Amino acid sequence: MSMQSATFQPMALTAPHRKALSHIPGDEGWPLVGRTLNILADPKGEVERMAAKYGHVYRSRVLGETSLTILGPEANELVLFDQVRLFSSTHGWGTILGRLFPRGLMLLDFDEHRLHRRALSVAFKSGPMKSYLAALDAGIAQRVAEWRQRPGEMLFYPAMKQLTLDLAATSFLGTAIGPEVEEITKAFVDMVAASIAPIRTPLPGTQMARGVKGRARIVAYFSEQIPIRRAKGGEDLFSQLCRATHEDGALLSPQDIVDHMSFLMMAAHDTLTSSLTSFVAALAANPQWQQKLRDEVSSLGVASDAPTSFEHLEAMPLTEMAFKEAMRLRPPVPSVPRRATRDFAFGGYDIPAGTLVGINPLFTHHMRDIWPDPDGFDPLRFTEEAQRSRHRFAFVPFGGGAHMCLGLHFAYMQAKCFARHFLQSVSVSLPSGRAPDWYMWPIPKPRDGLRVMVTPTA
Repeated sequence: MSMQSATFQPMALTAPHRKALSHIPGDEGWPLVGRTLNILADPKGEVERMAAKYGHVYRSRVLGETSLTILGPEANELVLFDQVRLFSSTHGWGTILGRLFPRGLMLLDFDEHRLHRRALSVAFKSGPMKSYLAALDAGIAQRVAEWRQRPGEMLFYPAMKQLTLDLAATSFLGTAIGPEVEEITKAFVDMVAASIAPIRTPLPGTQMARGVKGRARIVAYFSEQIPIRRAKGGEDLFSQLCRATHEDGALLSPQDIVDHMSFLMMAAHDTLTSSLTSFVAALAANPQWQQKLRDEVSSLGVASDAPTSFEHLEAMPLTEMAFKEAMRLRPPVPSVPRRATRDFAFGGYDIPAGTLVGINPLFTHHMRDIWPDPDGFDPLRFTEEAQRSRHRFAFVPFGGGAHMCLGLHFAYMQAKCFARHFLQSVSVSLPSGRAPDWYMWPIPKPRDGLRVMVTPTA
């Protein structure tokens, strides 16, 4: 089947009437707003309270629609593994991301998703990944060196956000992006901010209007660059996608490249900012673990100005475990929406087609029967032996099944590369031992920007 002639028509799914879900216990909250304000104020507490009162399958009303939340590893496996194509990601994420990041990989379903994922996977093979590592390594080393030169108190979250955005522009678009880089990165910042804006219509002066304008700029830039990249080549991710083909040898269409690049840049930037900030916050709050990871980095025997290799990253298992533990505590995507393609049953309840169904990694990652002392930081939860004893869907920061994050290995690579330079150059602590407070939804971030004390290492 030629991808150039194939047409994938999205299935039509209609939300069931609210009465069709009335047999499922729950609380839909106030008229109009439902329980949206509860979720915004305290997403972890809201889900835990609802689960304690109604069980691991409950009915709620958020963002204007009655929906179901199903909780625990078995629920994660049902929704994410989904070999029988029971849940649509297109109709789950569409209302949140569809206007600004249409037809990104996470928003595609079934055969179309499989074909596009296979085409995009070429950009994450060994050769391109080595090229990305070189660009990431240089950018991280330079920025951490700047932090070392300015010891004292700093707001870590905005600094990390700027760094991941700069790194995404370099490794994804290439070092030769040119003078447009500031304009392009600003467009992405506006798009990401608009994706979670409460006003969903691009009215003048709103964040959504700025996001729509940013997308228009991104579309224009990528569309102009595609023929240039196809002619000149390059090792950056954008150039890789410009040369990527489907199974029949057909190149990805220009529109597909634009949509995939927009989505990948957003995903690599925002979720990684959150995860690395959580990682640094955990190290600041747990100096004994910070020292253990610093000892691991020291054991590599790498000079501070030497480049990082894949062999170095493979020799940092404890760092990887600590990064996983940070994502357990604050998964970068705390909840995952899907829409049922047909009737199904779960937890003793019959659930009609069209129902918006959400799973909650944040809840699963804090279940006491799976994670003793769930709010504590303990990277040893992720030894090989400990992981074998748990349900395979008990830890899902990158999703699972067909929609498992395509950039998973890229994320671990960047996190360990960052940890190598950061731990080798500086130590970090919390001012007065004060624990930071966090917004946990839609993507975790510290309310105060994560105020930390940075000290150069000896």
